[in-house]
Amino acid sequence: MKSIITITMNPAIDKSSGVDHVVAERKLYCDTPRFEPGGGGINVSRAVKKLGGHSVAVYPCGGPSGETLKLLLGQEGLAERPIPVRGWTRENLIVLEGATGQQYRFGMPGTELGEKEWQGCLEQLFAAESRPDYVVASGSLPPGVPLDFYARIARLGKQHGTRVVVDASGEPLRLALREGVFLVKPNIREFREMIGAGGEDEAKVLALAKKIVLEGQSEVLVISLGAAGVLMVSDSGVERLHPPTVPIISKVGAGDSMVAGIVLSLARGNPLREAIRFGVASGTAAVMTPGTELCRREDAERLYRQMLPGE
Repeated sequence: MKSIITITMNPAIDKSSGVDHVVAERKLYCDTPRFEPGGGGINVSRAVKKLGGHSVAVYPCGGPSGETLKLLLGQEGLAERPIPVRGWTRENLIVLEGATGQQYRFGMPGTELGEKEWQGCLEQLFAAESRPDYVVASGSLPPGVPLDFYARIARLGKQHGTRVVVDASGEPLRLALREGVFLVKPNIREFREMIGAGGEDEAKVLALAKKIVLEGQSEVLVISLGAAGVLMVSDSGVERLHPPTVPIISKVGAGDSMVAGIVLSLARGNPLREAIRFGVASGTAAVMTPGTELCRREDAERLYRQMLPGE
């Protein structure tokens, strides 16, 4: 199997709990909290492992919360390259209101990174003797990290013959596209924000997606449509892939699971269309799990088989 490295510049510990009612100005007594590693690339690495694959997670790590993050990743058996930084790794809070089933997600800002710190993360991606075949750059950028950070990864990827996958939004995504990458996976909301005025027009969505591929900004574009599946755009054309209908328990982690499924399938040597189909199955599997849990291998493989022609 080809090698996969993920990079998470804004990692987190996701603390999740539940309470009967969320009421302002009252002390709320929550359930026993659950602690999980978080952040885009870290979740991709976790999902790759759950799907039976292997990757290496690169991320900045600092303070007592950073030590806890390393402990949690170690418990899951993930291969990792933590980069020591001065600031503390952030913690997020997810609260499930039992009475309504509503989920409240509080995302904290990441610690500011100095130039030497973010440069250290960049250098670690291609530091090994064996260059990675795939680099997945996923998630938001914390203060101090330049907006063209993912574009810098794309530039290095081209120098080393590495396929770079970017799952981000806003200016970091635009700059990465300007540099040119292998694959991007925005959701439909993020993609419409790139269009600006008129983004609700499906014809404009398709036109921009085709333009991005035609101009070499991204070889493949996978636009997540939520329960409606994905829109896949490449030099072979445009195709919609629809997932099987499943009970939705929690949408947290669906995008990261989709990216993991796509990249893992490609690393295993599968054709692009089949890889994206497996990614859709993996993302769909994630919505079947509670809280912040990612996809389960047995669910992803079963859903993938259901999506095969003739099944």
